[in-house]
Amino acid sequence: MKLIKTQDAIGSVLCHDITQIIKDVTKDAVFRKGHVVREEDIPVLLSLGKDNLYVWEAQEGMLHEDEAAKILYAVCAGEHGEHMHPSGIKEGKIEAIADCPGLLLVDIEKLRRINSLGEMMIATRHSHFPVRKGNKLAGTRIIPLVIEAEKMKAVKQIAGDEPILTLKPFHPKKTAVIITGNEVYYKRIEDTFTPVIVGKLAEYGSEMTQHFILADDHVRITETIRQAIEAGAEMVICTGGMSVDPDDRTPLAIKNSGAQIISYGSPVLPGAMFLLAYAAGNIPVMGLPGCVMYAKRTIFDLILPRILADVPVTAADLAALGHGGLCLDCAVCTFPNCGFGKGI
Repeated sequence: MKLIKTQDAIGSVLCHDITQIIKDVTKDAVFRKGHVVREEDIPVLLSLGKDNLYVWEAQEGMLHEDEAAKILYAVCAGEHGEHMHPSGIKEGKIEAIADCPGLLLVDIEKLRRINSLGEMMIATRHSHFPVRKGNKLAGTRIIPLVIEAEKMKAVKQIAGDEPILTLKPFHPKKTAVIITGNEVYYKRIEDTFTPVIVGKLAEYGSEMTQHFILADDHVRITETIRQAIEAGAEMVICTGGMSVDPDDRTPLAIKNSGAQIISYGSPVLPGAMFLLAYAAGNIPVMGLPGCVMYAKRTIFDLILPRILADVPVTAADLAALGHGGLCLDCAVCTFPNCGFGKGI
């Protein structure tokens, strides 16, 4: 840095905060480190007793924090920054902001490698986090005021052609809901499952377009799954009959429908008896265990956003949910702003 007269500082970059103190009123930085001095700033600086300033002396091969932050944002969002936009630069920091509701995906390995370079940081939400329009996705900045251009070149090399962040918009799906169980079919008990599913679908802009209540008859359930898909269902949700009891036949019915079973069972509590399959290649068919009806958050809340963002779910994806897959059933539920389903 170099020392110059304040009147000569227009266009220069401050190397330190400039603080204003007014007794019993304020003590705060009027200008932050990294601020580019403007003509209108000169009278303010002089009024603060700053006749001289320390400013950054540009050096070949070095980048100012604002330029470096732009590079970090670019590797996060990609060339086109699809479905997100940058905040303004403040104190050398740029944040990525969601342009639409969707599922955030993070390339965790690239993120780790870039943060391991030192003197820079990218902080993100968890991968597979459901976000709303206007939510922050990530924040980027370098640690010092200036950084070697070669280090930022290394960032670009690690990132390659694919962005670290991808926001997959939610796509509402026409959903067939098949409630199974003799106890509901014969009206021995009230159907309290359907309202729960309708409410969870509504969180992501989807709706129930077909509704069936069936007895524990696996042949009839199979026929209904096929008929629902033929009638235009883009997602099928079956409830009940998911345990190992003799009368619980829903997994068999889903298998016999021709859907490809991805997994029967998940390492998540609540939700161990969850079943996921795909019919006709890309139509999700889910078997929901009874816990979805009464527990605040379950495996269904972890998988539904992925399904509605058209992100294929594999057996490996489900297996990975075991780390972080234990819901603590907190008295005040803050999901998704909690650790449930967010193993690293």
